[in-house]
Amino acid sequence: MRRAMILLGALYFLLPAGPAWSQPDDLLPAGENLTLTRALALASEHNPTLAAFGEELRAKDATALQAGLLPNPELAIEVENFAGEDELEGLDGAETTIALAQLVELGGKRSKRRQVAGYDKDLAGWDYQARKLDLLAGTAKAFIQLLAAQQSLAQAGELARLSEQVFEAVAARVEAGKVPPVEQTRAQVELAAARTAAFRAGRDLEAARRRLAAFWGEERPAFARALGDLTAIAPLPAEEQFAAQLANNPDLARWGSELEQREASLALARSAAIPDLTLSLGVRNSQESDSNALVAGIELPLPLFDRNQGGIREARAILEKARAERRAAASEARAGLAEAWQNLAAAHAEASALRDEILPGAQSAFESTEFAYREGKFDFLQMLDAQRTLFEVRSQYLQALTSYHLARTEAKRLIGAPLHDLLETADK
Repeated sequence: MRRAMILLGALYFLLPAGPAWSQPDDLLPAGENLTLTRALALASEHNPTLAAFGEELRAKDATALQAGLLPNPELAIEVENFAGEDELEGLDGAETTIALAQLVELGGKRSKRRQVAGYDKDLAGWDYQARKLDLLAGTAKAFIQLLAAQQSLAQAGELARLSEQVFEAVAARVEAGKVPPVEQTRAQVELAAARTAAFRAGRDLEAARRRLAAFWGEERPAFARALGDLTAIAPLPAEEQFAAQLANNPDLARWGSELEQREASLALARSAAIPDLTLSLGVRNSQESDSNALVAGIELPLPLFDRNQGGIREARAILEKARAERRAAASEARAGLAEAWQNLAAAHAEASALRDEILPGAQSAFESTEFAYREGKFDFLQMLDAQRTLFEVRSQYLQALTSYHLARTEAKRLIGAPLHDLLETADK
């Protein structure tokens, strides 16, 4: 009869076996418990996708540096009047010109190009912040789901223990001839179902552990347990309080830089209509007269046909598109926050009702029914129904708590708020 207890203990404290795997020295040591704050720190420091975004930032920084560099000067060497006939035979009449040419960009092209690259870098920074918030929110959600899986396994273990006690009590009453043997069969079926549910909860727990550890690139989780209190329900803030912080969302804040980048691109496209000068200065040597002379030149394209009309129209259209996308992003963010707040409010109300009203009643009803069954006043089906009701309510309460914390995480993600305090503030 104690095999269920042994199985549950093995499932709950199951840790990866086999050869050790390599991991950074600053990861959580094997066997230590894990807090939400530590999980968020590990994900921030070791997530491979986030590391890739860091390289993207460095690439944008290099692009901005390149955009501000001056064009290189050109060295030109030209030899004329050689390898001919008579007095031009060989190099006797050759003229050699050595000149330097420099492109001079007009219309502020270089500064405008550098400005566009700077805004590109800013946008990459906003994208990095948004990706980091996504990562931290995903880590927090995985941590919450792990806490729920641990609690679910604990509840399954309690149900298995209770089912075992009920089975032993029913078997004793059957042996004493107080109840028919069919009740022992029913109790045995309930015990088998409880053990199966406990095994399934153990598998779900291990999957949740691996899912969380994957956020910091760990293939097999080394931590022992996740520490946190799902019953910590914070007072529900007003929806307007959430909406007032929506501007902190990097998905929205980035649009300021996006519009500035588009306007800078339009200014750069307009400057491209102004032709650039090429200035040259050099020395010409004449072998025939054995003399040197300076040569100078200027080149200026005539903007008769190409004044970058298409580029300007394209940049203007992209700017208008960005303005429309900004309005759409703001509308979508407001709708997403409203939905997240409604989900949060519903989960808060459900969890509070289950905690304060439904769960105590189900617990009291089960205890009374169990006592009455042992006294012979209720039959087995009545006691079994009270037991099922109690554990269904406990499961609903756990689901409501999980939904509450997941909705709170989503709402915090939308307003760009810190996530480390999700499980710390309890409702009074």
